[in-house]
Amino acid sequence: MFVLSGFGFSPFKVKVPESLKVKEPTTVLFPKDKTAINDLELMPPFAGMEFTGFKEALAFKESRGDYFAINTFGYLGKYQFGMSTLELMGVYNDMQFLENPALQEKVFQVNIARNKWILRRDIKRFVGKRIRGIEITESGILAAAHLAGAGNVKSYLRSLGQQNVKDDYGTDIAHYIKEFSGYDISSIAAVKNPRI
Repeated sequence: MFVLSGFGFSPFKVKVPESLKVKEPTTVLFPKDKTAINDLELMPPFAGMEFTGFKEALAFKESRGDYFAINTFGYLGKYQFGMSTLELMGVYNDMQFLENPALQEKVFQVNIARNKWILRRDIKRFVGKRIRGIEITESGILAAAHLAGAGNVKSYLRSLGQQNVKDDYGTDIAHYIKEFSGYDISSIAAVKNPRI
């Protein structure tokens, strides 16, 4: 074998047929079983700087994009909704919600429309300004509302960052405003009291 390898022959070289080569992205279904992967190896998907990119980046932060996740405080799904928020939008069955990725996507979009309505005046007033060195954008405001609620985001903005609420894991409003800034989510209209 040593002699053959000296002539450029490798017994491990395999030719892959053209029909088996991947030439374009493939669709992946939602896996229910989890695999253990080192945290350092995980990177959020990049899906652009529009609404799809925004929701996928936020989902990665919330649950690593796992539709079936339940955190230690009982928040559910890919976007980590609590039952009180789900009930506001007309979802009353937590297991039905958890087992339905399409419903989770719809609830997320409806919740963004709802928060956009609640925060519409603050978005108009604060977008483009800086609070404590952080540029305020519409996507940052709406991500922070997903984290801490629209009322807490209003307080943060109107107090110029003095009232910076944290979630139970220690993440604050300013962090989400900064991390999720710059996405174009103008495709989502503000809706008063939307429901599923």
